[in-house]
Amino acid sequence: MKMQFKLPVILDGGMGRELERMGAPFQQPQWSAQALMQAPHFVSEAHRNFIAAGAEIITTNTYALVPFHLGEQCFNAQGAQLIKLAAQLARQCADESSVKNPDISTGKNSGVLVAGCIPPVLGSYRPDLFAVSQAKPLVELMINNQATEVDFWLAETISSIAEAALIKACTAGTNKPSWIAFTVTDQVEIEPTLRSGESVYSAVSEIAGQNVTAILFNCSRPEVMTAALLSAKRAIAAQGLADNVQLGVYANSFAVIDDDHQANDGVCAIRADNTPQKYRELAATWINAGASIVGGCCGISPEHIKQLGELK
Repeated sequence: MKMQFKLPVILDGGMGRELERMGAPFQQPQWSAQALMQAPHFVSEAHRNFIAAGAEIITTNTYALVPFHLGEQCFNAQGAQLIKLAAQLARQCADESSVKNPDISTGKNSGVLVAGCIPPVLGSYRPDLFAVSQAKPLVELMINNQATEVDFWLAETISSIAEAALIKACTAGTNKPSWIAFTVTDQVEIEPTLRSGESVYSAVSEIAGQNVTAILFNCSRPEVMTAALLSAKRAIAAQGLADNVQLGVYANSFAVIDDDHQANDGVCAIRADNTPQKYRELAATWINAGASIVGGCCGISPEHIKQLGELK
């Protein structure tokens, strides 16, 4: 996959909160899965809203299609079908889009791309719950039911090196590149760390390269992203991968997420201070720190994404 976009590449924003804003069925623990199950036209409309705002990549609405959110019984009965439907809806919205993105080097046009979301299948922000034996069949199910519809893989909110390594291995044989998006602790630290406590430098050093063509940071607050980027940039340079691996950020709009946070216990409040204009200013600092991909996670709306387009 060769992206033909003028940099920075613009991702979409937070699907769950956009569905909530639109009045779609939305509650915990199902989160963004509820609309897919009960009123999938809302999911398509949310994709179209982000495309209209300037998103060049939309992400499949598969994040909550795991037992952690659906429950074992519902997942076993409907999980594969819902994953496939989410990928089909994203593909349809991307293909029907009239948005064109010129490649300044060739003059060719490229339509909106679809990223196949691979979520933390055993629970967000909970590296302590991760086990390869339990996670592998769920990751494989995600891959098998999206592969025909997506352009590349986007592993989101990954909390540990072990989780990233499993996804890298599982996607290696698909002939599609993988982007790994780590979530980092929300406390400002001299040495940024994943939520597992492992350093960003170590994680990037181990995971970047081969089929992993981008390292991103997501679902953490904006204030901690620059330090994570700079650490990742050093690691990529040390591995000799600066020309082969892109960096990116798509932050959330939550308050600090503590180590004992339970991702599906309730709906987090959205920060009022993280306006679209403020988010654009923050994204400009990420670009200056080495990011060539920017977008938004939970609470980042189409209005925020529209502002990012001004950074091109």
